[in-house]
Amino acid sequence: MRVIVQRVNRASVTIESKKKSEIDQGLLILAGFEPADNDEDIAWMTKKLLNLRIFDDENGVMNRSVLDINGEIMIVSQFTLHARTKKGNRPSYVNAAPPDIAVPLYEKFIGTVESESGKKPKTGTFGAHMMVELVNDGPVTIIIDSKRKE
Repeated sequence: MRVIVQRVNRASVTIESKKKSEIDQGLLILAGFEPADNDEDIAWMTKKLLNLRIFDDENGVMNRSVLDINGEIMIVSQFTLHARTKKGNRPSYVNAAPPDIAVPLYEKFIGTVESESGKKPKTGTFGAHMMVELVNDGPVTIIIDSKRKE
């Protein structure tokens, strides 16, 4: 499981000219899944994201989590996070989980984030062409991969 997490002042997802969801201060999480992902990856990633200290404390130091600031969370599926670009100029997505594997993982991730945070995350729509808008605060953008726990 690979995510790009961004600290945002606000973010929204629009599908077919209709705003599906929006958040104010919090995390925008772009999530991609691969066939080997499982419940352990989801649990680890959820814990990591909810406790990631990337929000400023009273001294301007990144020392607070999204839970500490009572921030909002948006999760958007993004299979392109598993793109391979080694050969040629057209990315290959053979490492991305196909929908029959990715959809249940995506739904489980959303449910786990909700149960662990006590808040229902806002989402995009799996497989839809989405317009994602955000105001990245900082900018703070971090890539996390459950298979490379560095």
